[in-house]
Amino acid sequence: MRICVFGAASNRIDKKYIDDCRELARKLGARGHNLVFGAGGEGLMGAAAQGFKESGARLHGVIPRFFIDSGYEAVFQGLDEFTLTETMAERKRIMEDEAEAFVVTPGGIGTFEEFFEVLTLKQLGRHKKPIAVYNCYGYFDGIQKFIDGIIDIKFVNKECRLLYKVLNTHDEVIDYIENDSPVGVKWDLLKRN
Repeated sequence: MRICVFGAASNRIDKKYIDDCRELARKLGARGHNLVFGAGGEGLMGAAAQGFKESGARLHGVIPRFFIDSGYEAVFQGLDEFTLTETMAERKRIMEDEAEAFVVTPGGIGTFEEFFEVLTLKQLGRHKKPIAVYNCYGYFDGIQKFIDGIIDIKFVNKECRLLYKVLNTHDEVIDYIENDSPVGVKWDLLKRN
């Protein structure tokens, strides 16, 4: 399975997140999965790439040309496939199209945007791919509380909870993406009150 991993691209974060993400990625790669990601060589993106690479997985990195031209982000060395795009939108489209599952690891605004985009697309029926939110060290507790709150006040339908899973361990992430089935998700209820 080709897995798209979203996550922080900075090494300024606590090393415990980097080490944990690398180990998760190593386990995913050891199970025969491959990686499609934003091509970054640092932070959790770099950790994911390193973990997959250590287990012999295939890596496809996708990055906008302006990231390289500006020196904004270091590219992971050791990619099996490398795609340069002109825009961020094109980058995301390629990753979303190629991926068969998404794993969202701790990150900043860009990671949140990627998560909400694939969640929105799933809500609209544009894909039925598993979306695993890896709650490493409780990182996503606040986002989950926020989503629960907007469901409670009816800005989001409660069926939305069926579109993704917040998971706390490597084994839970692996089990979910390998065994998820969209059966039972009431797609037509997602936009109803």
